[in-house]
Amino acid sequence: MDLGLSGKVALVTGASDGIGKAAALRFAMEGASVAILARTMSDLEAVAAEINNATGSAVIPVSADVSDEDQVKSAVDTVGEKLGSIDILVNNAGQGNANRFEDMTNELVDSDFAVKVKGAIYMTRYTLPYLKRSDCGAICNITTAAGKAAPGGAQPTSLSRAAGISLTKAWSKEFGEHGIRVNTVCIGSIKSRQNRRHWEVAHAKDPSYTLEDHWASYGPGIPLGRVGESEEAGDVIAFLCSPAASYVSGTAVNIDGGAAPVY
Repeated sequence: MDLGLSGKVALVTGASDGIGKAAALRFAMEGASVAILARTMSDLEAVAAEINNATGSAVIPVSADVSDEDQVKSAVDTVGEKLGSIDILVNNAGQGNANRFEDMTNELVDSDFAVKVKGAIYMTRYTLPYLKRSDCGAICNITTAAGKAAPGGAQPTSLSRAAGISLTKAWSKEFGEHGIRVNTVCIGSIKSRQNRRHWEVAHAKDPSYTLEDHWASYGPGIPLGRVGESEEAGDVIAFLCSPAASYVSGTAVNIDGGAAPVY
């Protein structure tokens, strides 16, 4: 299926690994030019080369901390100068931060919101002028189903992701007059760098505990019986941001193998 992304420009944050990298690859496979953004330039350069070699599409790495508004403005200016336009923004930066209330410090809350909420606001603020000029402007905010139905011990991630879902709905109503669609995908258990780090900690304690054991441990809590691949999330993100989903806006789509207790 041709998603109609050839010649478009996508900007993906948190794109040095996992879901962000998978989304960037999918955009490039569809013929889009891609700007990938994260904090570590060496990681970004390696990913950019990998995606370019695999697809032939233009991929530019841009280093920035999304919690720093000045860095975000500079990064977006760089993308606009190098690629000429921005049609798609994927706000993916951030990682899980799950604690019980009594273990949740002010510093944890501040740092989590700085990246996941303020970061998305900053990125959207400076890409919006480009998106308004696009004939297919789209934003995809990456959140989790915990933002819809928070389990215990999931703070402050559940708080910040609820904010991200709220922003998605509000922006879909505000930006619709400019033809800009805004959606969120609520990620469940995916083979990501963060989850691999959880395995590394467990493996250090028990060297017999393999990565395959770790992925298999997720299965019993997922109706489909397995942890998801990053590419499965990337495919849905690319679809939602494409002209193939031209009448889809303000939605929150679970990508979790059926695990969430809510739609």
